[in-house]
Amino acid sequence: MSKLGNLGARLYRGEVGYDFIGKRKVWYGVSVLITITAVVALAVQGLNLGIEFKGGAVFTTPKTEASVAQAQEAAEEASGHQAIVQKLGNGGVRIQVSGVDTAKSDQIKAELATDLSVPANDINAELVGPSWGAQIANKAWMGLGIFMILCVIYLAIAFEWRMAVAALVALIHDITITVGVYALVGFEVTPGTVIGLLTILGYSLYDTVVVFDSLKEQSRGITKQTKQTYSEVANLSINSTLVRSINTTVVALLPVAGLLFIGGGVLGAGMLNDISLSLFVGLAAGAYSSIFIATPLVADLKEREPQMKALKKRVLAKRAQAAAKSESESAGQDDEPGDLAPVDAAAAAASGVVGQRRTQPPSRNRGRGRPSGKRR
Repeated sequence: MSKLGNLGARLYRGEVGYDFIGKRKVWYGVSVLITITAVVALAVQGLNLGIEFKGGAVFTTPKTEASVAQAQEAAEEASGHQAIVQKLGNGGVRIQVSGVDTAKSDQIKAELATDLSVPANDINAELVGPSWGAQIANKAWMGLGIFMILCVIYLAIAFEWRMAVAALVALIHDITITVGVYALVGFEVTPGTVIGLLTILGYSLYDTVVVFDSLKEQSRGITKQTKQTYSEVANLSINSTLVRSINTTVVALLPVAGLLFIGGGVLGAGMLNDISLSLFVGLAAGAYSSIFIATPLVADLKEREPQMKALKKRVLAKRAQAAAKSESESAGQDDEPGDLAPVDAAAAAASGVVGQRRTQPPSRNRGRGRPSGKRR
C-alpha cells in the first residue's frame, strides 16, 4: 500500500487526525479576510466585462504579418476605445472594441484593412448589442438562484436543514472569492466565465456532500454513547474523507491548470482564460470550503441543540471521572508496602518486623532431629 493510501486508512480509522473543528475560528477568520478582500476588489476595480455584456464590434482578420501589439494600436487609434486583440491559429487576429455602432464599425474596418495590409472584404465584422449581454446576465442570475434553492431543498430532505444552510454559505463563499479574483487580476468576464462559475458550484456541492454523508453515518445514534461529542465526530468525518478530497481536487485541478497556465499563458490562447480561471479558483475554493467552512459550521449549529449540549456534558463528565480514577490508582500504587520507609529498629525487633518483613519466631523444636555431632 502506498504511503498516501496508508495515511488515508489511518485517518479513516481515527488513528491519526488533525483537529479541524477545534481550530474553526482560525478558518472563519481566514475566510472572512479573503471575502472582504474580494468584496473590496469588486467595489474598487470592478469586473472587466467582455464585449458580450457591454456591446461593441468584433473584427476577425485573415492571416497578417502584424503583431498583436500593432493590431491593438491600430484598432485603438481607429476606434478611440480600448481594444482587446488575440492571435488566432491561422495567423489572423481577433479584435474586440466596445461601444461601437454600425457606422463606426465600417470606418474601423476600413482603417484596419489599411494598417494591417489585408483586404477590407476579408475582414469579418460582427456587432454585439448590450441587450444580448444583459439577457445572458439575467438568465445566469436566475439559473444561479434556482440552483441554490433546489440544493437547499435537497440537502434539507436528504440530510437536515443545518447542513443545507452550511452548504449554502459555502457556495456563496466560493462564488464571492472567484468573482473577487477576476476583479483583482482583471481577466475578461465572458459567457464562458458564467459557465465556469455554474460548473464550480456543482463540484463544490459534491465535495461538501461527501463529507456530510460521512458525518451522517458516523453520527447515527450519537446520543446513545458517551465517548465522543458531535464536534469530535464531525472532525473524524473530515479526516476520514480528507485523502479522497485531496485526490479528487488535485485530479480536477491538473487539466484546468494546463488550460490556464499553458494554454492561456504560454501558448497565448487568451480565450481559454475566461473559463479556466473560474474553474481553477472555484475548484480550489470548493475543496477549501467543504473542509474548513461547511462542516465546522454544521458542528457549531448542532452543538447548540439541547441534546448535543447534554451529550457534551456527559462525555466530559465521564472523561473527568476516568481521569480522577486513574489519578487515584496511580496514588495507590505509590503507597504500596514495598515503597514504605524502614521502621525503627527497636520497634522492628519488638514486633518481629525487619525492613517491613516479618521474621519467623524462634522455633521451640529447634535442634530436634538433628545429629548432635557426637560420634557413637
